[in-house]
Amino acid sequence: MRRERGAPRPDWQRKVREQGLVYDAPGRGEGGVSRPYWDESVHYVFDMDEILSLEADVELLHSMCLEAVDHVVTTERYRDFALPEWCWEDVAKSWKRHDPHVYGRFDLRYDGSGPAKMLEYNADTPTTLLEASILQWYWLKDTHPDDDQWNSLHEQLVERWTRIKDLLPGSEVHFTWSGGDTSGEDHVTVGYLQETAAEAGLDTVGLAIEDLGWDVDLDRFVDLAESPISAVFKLYPWEWILGEDFGKHVVRSLPETLWIEPLWKTLLSNKALLAVLWEMYPGHPNLLPAYLRDPGLLTEYVRKPLLGREGANVDIVAPGTAEVSTGGVYGQEGFVYQLFDPLPQFDGFRPALGAWIVGDTAAGLGIRETVGLVTDDGAAFVPHRIPT
Repeated sequence: MRRERGAPRPDWQRKVREQGLVYDAPGRGEGGVSRPYWDESVHYVFDMDEILSLEADVELLHSMCLEAVDHVVTTERYRDFALPEWCWEDVAKSWKRHDPHVYGRFDLRYDGSGPAKMLEYNADTPTTLLEASILQWYWLKDTHPDDDQWNSLHEQLVERWTRIKDLLPGSEVHFTWSGGDTSGEDHVTVGYLQETAAEAGLDTVGLAIEDLGWDVDLDRFVDLAESPISAVFKLYPWEWILGEDFGKHVVRSLPETLWIEPLWKTLLSNKALLAVLWEMYPGHPNLLPAYLRDPGLLTEYVRKPLLGREGANVDIVAPGTAEVSTGGVYGQEGFVYQLFDPLPQFDGFRPALGAWIVGDTAAGLGIRETVGLVTDDGAAFVPHRIPT
């Protein structure tokens, strides 16, 4: 694994914009200097054996996470995940029904010298999908056409929709985004996923989640044409849904209206999962020690809110390291304490590897890098390649 520099394509801005990158808030470089969010002036290079090792690690971690969900449901440990009590039984039903899931993204620490370490699992509303699937593939074809890339995302997404098509209540899926997202990232991500579903032969409808209606007479969700909705893809966190009155309708309408990602993923997208995994697999080489409520015997740790996003409300406590504390609106739900194992540095930047799962199979890699210890909304996305 190494970081290399290269000249950006002369018309790279036009290319990535035409490929859908309409959200381009600048990242932060050294000294706080702005850098492009999509930064192809640098990229990471991996040997194939490293990628094969990462693939194996990711699929193993995913299987361990599914075992953890089963453990939480069996032992009814929902309180550790700060889930409202009224939905506990429905989370269990969703898991036991095997409500279909599509994709997720592991955030990993990896430096090329040992096994990948799981930092968290974005299993409910992962983004940076377009960048990982489309943008960096075309970058590779334009700049290193003879090289390879860990990237079968598009093909696997189409295959996944094809596989779950018969598990859905109908042939139509409504793809929703939130009108509250002003960046356009959610809309683009949902639009791309809608394209993969259409390619798999599903009928698709796109609309803002705020435009979903509830028909009192039919006792079910309807769209703007007042047609009943049988399946909804959402890029709206389950914890937000469960915290709103709207969420009571969502849960009560299951499984007549199926939601993707499914309700049981409230347990995978919650950082309490990190502590449960460490309890179940103590000392596992792909895990970092993690505990609920207090740091236990850890003297160097990262305190993360159970439901935090984009590096918000994170505290790093480590002797000899300047204390880091980020702002935000999370934390009332509780925290998990994970061993502090800083991301490796390459030319002063710290890459976080985003390894994608589609269905239950490893499907690709996206890399975000930052100069700081916390991968936040100032991170830039950079491509990668595998020499052949």
